[in-house]
Amino acid sequence: MSRLRREVRLAGAVLLGLGSILGTGVFVSIGLAADVAGSAVIGSTLCAVAVATFIALNVAQLAASHPVSGGTYEYGYKYVNPTFGFTAGWTFLLAKGFSAAAAALGFAGYVVEFTNVSFPPRALAVVTIATLTALVIRGIRRSTAANALIVSVTLLALGIFIAFGIGGLAGNAPPTQQPAELRGWQGFFEAAAFMFVAFAGFGRLATIGEEVVDPVRNIPRAILLTLGIAAALYIGIGVVAVYTAGAAFGRAAVETAAPLFEVARIMDSDVVQLAVLIGAMTALLSVLLNLILGLSRVLLAMARRGDMPTRLATINVERSTPAFAVTAVGVAIAGLALLGDVRVAWSFSAFALLLYYGITSYAAVRLPADARRYHVSLGWIGVVSCGVLAVFVELQTMLIGAGLVLMGFGWRAAMRAASDEW
Repeated sequence: MSRLRREVRLAGAVLLGLGSILGTGVFVSIGLAADVAGSAVIGSTLCAVAVATFIALNVAQLAASHPVSGGTYEYGYKYVNPTFGFTAGWTFLLAKGFSAAAAALGFAGYVVEFTNVSFPPRALAVVTIATLTALVIRGIRRSTAANALIVSVTLLALGIFIAFGIGGLAGNAPPTQQPAELRGWQGFFEAAAFMFVAFAGFGRLATIGEEVVDPVRNIPRAILLTLGIAAALYIGIGVVAVYTAGAAFGRAAVETAAPLFEVARIMDSDVVQLAVLIGAMTALLSVLLNLILGLSRVLLAMARRGDMPTRLATINVERSTPAFAVTAVGVAIAGLALLGDVRVAWSFSAFALLLYYGITSYAAVRLPADARRYHVSLGWIGVVSCGVLAVFVELQTMLIGAGLVLMGFGWRAAMRAASDEW
């Protein structure tokens, strides 16, 4: 069986992780979280960071012990059973497919703000998806280089936003209570679930484990470095946004899909507005690129086991890329983007990813003693944390998610029955 080449080093892995986290989460989802939690979104973000840290440590030890493409799909198969493995892979495809569509639509929203021209956002999103899909097909080395450039611009833009924002907060009183805060703990934990989706990008490093140099050493280090840098940036952005814009921040996430730009307008600084617009566009491009990478690697792993058409496991040896899997992912994301609703996409992603990382944590519980880096209790903390946050996702979203998971098992049964025909 053909394998992908190990070409991603520690610095590249950290930048890929940041590219997965500092995108839709910074420029879209933190606003959605503020819409349901009000100024409590800062506490919700801290809660999401805590849960993400537990999960990250579980992912780190799993990725070090079994560094192959596929992430929790492979861990579920190896350490639990095929049912858990398939559930993880299927929910990852669903969750990150919706997240990718949200990223593409968010990018289109910021482009419209930047150009002040009414492009059809969905059409622009599809063109963007097609362009990045073509880039990923050319190989991970080119994708990593492009990601490093994009993330560098994003980090500079976010640094400008935080520096200007904190400088203007001196003497500001805390924002008055917003109507959303009357939801109490429901709003707090629903916002934490939204923010967990943003931080969950660290898992991308596990899905490309087959392509990381010295994975036993580099994957755990990259995951923890990525999460630490991202957490510091999110807290800084949340403080500036909530204390500057108040209720307008949450409303902008629902009304314009460009909430951070609303904060920049209130700051009344041309420099900050330009930084946010450029940073948003580069960040959303980066997260979309990373999602296409991650999704295609999970699809590759599923095709290798026969849970997807085996044609998708074909690797272009010259470019070391699963070209058919990448193309399939691009087409699927474009289809989701045409449906076009950022909040619905993000809410479903929250439920699906909590299920996915709940399985991840349980796989960590099942690790053999000689492969374990941390105490088994860490895995159970991850399982319980994901379960608690999932309870606070909207009931309608959970029911739809459960239905889609059942559809996945129907797909798997059909694949098994027709395996000789592929």
